[in-house]
Amino acid sequence: MYSHKRVLVALDGSPSAEAVLRFVLDIAGPLDMTVQLLRVLEPVPTLAVEGTIVSGFDDLELRRHEAAEYLTSLVGQLRAKGVTATCEVREGRAATEILAAARASKADLIAMATHGRTGLGRLLFGSVAEEVLRQASIPVFMIRQPESADVLAAAQEGAAR
Repeated sequence: MYSHKRVLVALDGSPSAEAVLRFVLDIAGPLDMTVQLLRVLEPVPTLAVEGTIVSGFDDLELRRHEAAEYLTSLVGQLRAKGVTATCEVREGRAATEILAAARASKADLIAMATHGRTGLGRLLFGSVAEEVLRQASIPVFMIRQPESADVLAAAQEGAAR
């Protein structure tokens, strides 16, 4: 018997991150899995400019509301396809919050897309997916989406308008 009954799906709001939902849809319905969608809002960084600290404007309440609307829309789409789904918005470091949400929800599987950064991009931005993979105590399913997929998806979305 398949033991994975709860899957946590980490999304960052980008079209390429949503690619993991195709996989989730393929397995969640037939295996009667519960899907929890998660969006982590990371703090806006503070910048130092010529000895002065400049804090970027961050309307956290607005970002929280937008993230909740985004996830609620996706939950509706999943439920329309017969999948049991919930959503949660958290604040903090993405990898830390993904792992904490997986523990709190007693997830059996974490599913997420990775942007596939290499070289300098990976060095500068790090890899949330890599950190989750290294620290997770449960299986992690990753689908690799190159950064160019974000650009292509945005172009297609713009052309559809």
